[in-house]
Amino acid sequence: MMPGRHPASFQAPPGLANRHVQTLLPRLLGCPSLELVREELPLPDGDVVELAWVAPAPTAASAPVFVLFHGLEGSVDSPYARHLLEAAHRQGCRALVMHFRGCGRRPNRRPRAYHSGDTADAHWLLTRLARRYPRAPRVACGVSLGANMLLKLPAEDADEAAGLVGAIAIAPPVDLAGCADTLNRGFARLYQRHLLASLKAKMAPRLAAGELPLALSPAALSGLATLRDYDDAVTAPLHGFADAADYYRRASAGPRLAELDLPTLILHAEDDPFMPPGMYDALSLGPGVRLETAPHGGHVGFVEGRRGRLGHWLPRRVVQQLDAWRTSLWPTSPRLASPD
Repeated sequence: MMPGRHPASFQAPPGLANRHVQTLLPRLLGCPSLELVREELPLPDGDVVELAWVAPAPTAASAPVFVLFHGLEGSVDSPYARHLLEAAHRQGCRALVMHFRGCGRRPNRRPRAYHSGDTADAHWLLTRLARRYPRAPRVACGVSLGANMLLKLPAEDADEAAGLVGAIAIAPPVDLAGCADTLNRGFARLYQRHLLASLKAKMAPRLAAGELPLALSPAALSGLATLRDYDDAVTAPLHGFADAADYYRRASAGPRLAELDLPTLILHAEDDPFMPPGMYDALSLGPGVRLETAPHGGHVGFVEGRRGRLGHWLPRRVVQQLDAWRTSLWPTSPRLASPD
């Protein structure tokens, strides 16, 4: 095993190791109910992002802040988000999710959306949190699209204004071109179809109302058949890229991993149906990166058998990492409970 690369502790239950079973099963297991406090964070360009905080918040000034960045078309209602936020809150963190533009309860204001390499809004949020909670260590966790974005953020944050003490990236698509091609093959096309339907449903009314600076008709939007087509016609022109290939090249976090010295945990399943095989084989890891790989787990699945029941490994592993960082990086913060 090369430096920085380690086997993950995840073990799939007998009969449930299939990549698609692992990917889909979390949606069938239910998720915790959370008391949420919503906040709109104004952005420098006049837009807003919606924050959802888990309540009640801890009272200690040094209680860690746990910021979650969701995946493509995700939200605080995504099962993984509920489980991760609940776990972090249970361990004494101020836990919140930042909804990317347009992923909250209302459409965003500006004629743009979000994408896998768009770090500006996350950076703005983290700098605001640093001012609001100056005594609290701040940890960020990203899932899928949000994980790729999070891996790019510290590499681009030359003055370390975001103030993170650690980052956790779950199933980051660090090779966006390879992932787009993978999602256009075999059974994975079903995931692509689901994501495309959500993206189109959100964009169609804005396009019809003339809110978007796109040379695209509603009929042409409806006819886009792949994520690469969508990124060519919508994502790239909305966000200043020449085309999908330019977007994938500039937004992929893979080439930036070698630069990371921030303590960073990456969790990856070798059978992830969203990812090309061997995605990390040719990538170099920076001194702060710990890549944990499991042979099974699907895409943000990692459903395990524990104490005779099916459960979620990801929250357990995240809590273990938070506790390890508490010991080594912020020993003055409140003691975190051991994961069950």
